[in-house]
Amino acid sequence: MKQFVKYLFLLSTGGTLYYFVEIIARGYSHWTMFLVGGICFIVIGLLNEATPKMPLIRQMLLSTLWVTVIEFVAGCVINLWLGWNIWDYSDRAFNFMGQICLKNSCYWFLLSAVAVYIDDMIRYLLFGEERPHYDIV
Repeated sequence: MKQFVKYLFLLSTGGTLYYFVEIIARGYSHWTMFLVGGICFIVIGLLNEATPKMPLIRQMLLSTLWVTVIEFVAGCVINLWLGWNIWDYSDRAFNFMGQICLKNSCYWFLLSAVAVYIDDMIRYLLFGEERPHYDIV
């Protein structure tokens, strides 16, 4: 039950942060972005937990790849399959099917460091897990 509560809290935290990042960046968001953001946050945290000795830069790269994959899959379901048209990056350089683009992946690279830190602090302060330590490179 403790694990369920922890992951529900992490999902909610990541979803809320992702939702507000979208509002700041685009001026609006959608409820589905809460779910996508929560999933991304959990994946970033799990990567961090699975590879605690990995340098932060590598964790950020892996996190960026996973967030980009999750956003692509979510975009294919939400935008293309369901036709909700929540976002469309077709007009951006280096986009793929209008669902992901290089510019946003670069932003997620930077934001992933923040996500790793927040995830670590939540796990340490609220759930009594190991105190975080970071090797940058």
